[in-house]
Amino acid sequence: MRRHLAQGMAIALLVASLGAAQAPNNSEATPAPNKTARNKPAVQKSGKAQPYQVGTASWYGEYFDGKTTASGEPYDMYDMTAAHLTLPLGSYVRVTNLRNGRAVVVRVNDRGPIIPGRIIDLSYGAATVLGYDKQGLQRVQLDVVKPPRQRPDFRTIAYNRSIVDVR
Repeated sequence: MRRHLAQGMAIALLVASLGAAQAPNNSEATPAPNKTARNKPAVQKSGKAQPYQVGTASWYGEYFDGKTTASGEPYDMYDMTAAHLTLPLGSYVRVTNLRNGRAVVVRVNDRGPIIPGRIIDLSYGAATVLGYDKQGLQRVQLDVVKPPRQRPDFRTIAYNRSIVDVR
C-alpha cells in the first residue's frame, strides 16, 4: 500500500513539475466576456476616459488647398479639419498637443495620413492653433468628442420668431 501511495505522489509531483498545472501565459489568456463592460468606455484608475489614440500628427496645407477630400468637399487649409484612416467621416476629435497642452476640435473630412507611423493629418489652420505649424510633426492625443451644437443662421431664427427678412 505504501508503495502505491509513493508512486502516486511521485506521478503527481512529476506532472506538477512539468507545468501541466500552470495557468496560461498572457498571450494565451482571454478574459471572460463581460456584458456590462462592453457598453462602457474604457476608464483609467484616475476616473478619466482613456484617449482614443496617442501618436504623431502631421499637417497638410497649400498643395492640397481646394482639392476634393474623401468627404466630397473641397479642402480648405484654414478650416479646423483632419484626415484620419479609420474614424468615420464627419466625426469630431479633440487633438491635444502633448508638448504645450494646446487643444483644438477638428472634424474628420478626409482619409490619411498616408505615411506610416502618423495617426492624424491636420489642416494647416489646426496645426497653427496647436502651435506646431513650423515643426511639421508633433506628438498628440486624440479624444473623440460629440459634434458641437450648430447655431441656426439668422434666417432660421427670424422664421421661427415670425420675423420677415426684408433685404
